[in-house]
Amino acid sequence: MTIVDPSFRSILRRIPTAAMLAALALATSIQASAAALSTNARMAIPYEVQQIIQVDYRALNSSQAGLALKNKVMPEQLKTLEESLRKAGLNDTEDVDNLTFALFRGKANGLYLVGIAQGNIPERKLLATMKKRKVKPTKYRDSQIYPLTGSSFAFSMLDDSTMLFGDQGAVKQALDARDGETRNVNYNSAITDQLASVSSEPIWSILDAAGTQNMVKSALGEASGLADYETVKKRLLGSHYVMDFNSGVKFKLDVKSSDSFTASTLSSLMRAGALYKRMGATGAEKSALDSMTIDSSGSDLLVKFESDDQKFMSLLNSPMFQAVSR
Repeated sequence: MTIVDPSFRSILRRIPTAAMLAALALATSIQASAAALSTNARMAIPYEVQQIIQVDYRALNSSQAGLALKNKVMPEQLKTLEESLRKAGLNDTEDVDNLTFALFRGKANGLYLVGIAQGNIPERKLLATMKKRKVKPTKYRDSQIYPLTGSSFAFSMLDDSTMLFGDQGAVKQALDARDGETRNVNYNSAITDQLASVSSEPIWSILDAAGTQNMVKSALGEASGLADYETVKKRLLGSHYVMDFNSGVKFKLDVKSSDSFTASTLSSLMRAGALYKRMGATGAEKSALDSMTIDSSGSDLLVKFESDDQKFMSLLNSPMFQAVSR
């Protein structure tokens, strides 16, 4: 069983989290038709999930800024996966409505990654291609797991409109969660309580406490070395962000903490991070900083970022963006 390669973990901070990191690390069109995770998709996400990202794939591919972001930050491994799926008969731009990634803590406390594609998945075509190529599936209880030629990934159909994919070990753990052999995310209230706030958005992500701490530390950059950060980091309970490309680029982040003091302190640290970054920023980077607001409300830290398509694409080419999206 293979624990997810560190380079694959970068998917969760680069697709589409690159937008978050662009906004946070600098401080630190279309009408979307987002759909909630289906019942089968949710059940296939293990309980110990650290981060979930869902992308309205049609929205992303229909936006000039969205495509620029995707092309800029997509890891080679994911490009290989897309190519393998195309060869198997899946046209991602036509067949996939929503793409979800889940990073979870699995066996031996390793981090594993699975993806879930929802849409008009051509199951018969995919399985016919596998048969033609004489690719034999692995039977796992009542499921069939097919290896994808040209990559380390495998896939399994959860139903006729939902495909589960990832390293075979990760796929098996996701199927364990779906089949009730282990607990799934539906039992994790820290995650599910945030779903109502994001599920109607074209791009969204939810992080647990550990994922939030890692994200905030990365976003703060040099400011994370301040003593105040050590005080607040263990009081971060979770977070979620949403993003859309309708009439420009809009990004909103909500970090949940234990109390108003923590949220206020974190807000001050974020503003300090902005000052650190601004000192060496380019014109595009300074414009992005000026387009971001950082505030707190009760026990929540709130970050908002807005930009038009052209300014956002200029930001993608900036040295600072390159540094934070690796």
